[in-house]
Amino acid sequence: MNLTKSQDYFNPHDVKCRCHLIGCGSVGSTVAELLVRLGIKDISLYDFDTVSSHNLANQMFFQSDIKRPKVEAVKEMLCRINPEAESVIQIYKDGWTPKTRLSGYVFLCVDNIDLRREIATANKSNQSIRAMFDFRTRLEDAQHYAADWKDPALIKNFLMSMDFSHEEAHELTPVTACNIEIGVAPTVRIICAYGVANFMNFIRTGELKKIIETDAFKFDVSAY
Repeated sequence: MNLTKSQDYFNPHDVKCRCHLIGCGSVGSTVAELLVRLGIKDISLYDFDTVSSHNLANQMFFQSDIKRPKVEAVKEMLCRINPEAESVIQIYKDGWTPKTRLSGYVFLCVDNIDLRREIATANKSNQSIRAMFDFRTRLEDAQHYAADWKDPALIKNFLMSMDFSHEEAHELTPVTACNIEIGVAPTVRIICAYGVANFMNFIRTGELKKIIETDAFKFDVSAY
C-alpha cells in the first residue's frame, strides 16, 4: 500500500502490535476503515451480527453485503483498500467472549454499555493491553473515552465512565416507532475520526485525551 501521503506523519510500523475491534457496526466498521488507510494490517474483528438493510444508512456496508456476517463484509472492505492485509486480518464470527485473549490496542465499538463494561472489567489486569478506546454515539452527540492500560488510575476512571446500564442509555437515545435506535453517519464519522486521531497521538507521543465529547450539529467539541 502506498503510504507516501501519510507515513512521514504516522508510521504504521510504530504500532508494533494488534488492534482488536470489538463490534463491526457503525463505529467498528468506520474505525476499521480509518485504521487500514493508515497502513495498519494487524487487525482482529469481532461481531456475531449480520448486515441488515437499515445498517447501510450509517455503517460502512453496501447493498451486496446484506445478510452477510459483518466481520466478513468489513474484512472484504479492508482488503479492497489494502490487499496486503488479507493474510493478517482475523475475524471472529461469535464476537467477544470471556475466553477471548486481548492484547495491544482494544477498540470498544459495541452498542451495549453492559458488554463494554464486562470487556473492560475482565481485562483490567491484562498487562498485554497497551490502551483501550471506547466510542458512544447518539443521534447528534457522541463521546470517546480512552485509557493508557499501564495506568491504574486511568483504568479506574475509564470503568467509572461506564457506571450506568444499557437500559438507562437506551432511554436517552432516540428510536424509531419500531424501537430501532436512530443514528446518522456524520455523528459516527466525527467521533470515530477523533478517536483514531487520539490513537495516533498515543502512538506518536505516548499521550492521549481521556475524554472527547462532540455535538456534530452544533459543531462543539471538548477534550480533556
